[in-house]
Amino acid sequence: MIIKETQYLVFEEQEIKASRKTKIINITNITHGEVIGVIKWYGSWRQYCFYPTNNTIWNTTCLDDVQEVIVKLMNDRKIKK
Repeated sequence: MIIKETQYLVFEEQEIKASRKTKIINITNITHGEVIGVIKWYGSWRQYCFYPTNNTIWNTTCLDDVQEVIVKLMNDRKIKK
């Protein structure tokens, strides 16, 4: 399911096992159709974090989009509790 689409990126939720409690979001480059990063839960920090794919370059606009998705995921998590 696509949760956000920008000029350069698509943020799409992975289908996950029923036993998994947190979401995994693939970040795909629109031009090439390749997954260039992932947002997923990092248990040690108790928050969603961004995991860029090796050898990718991110500008401030794209990083702002990533941050916006992370903030939304964290807010949604707070509402559930």
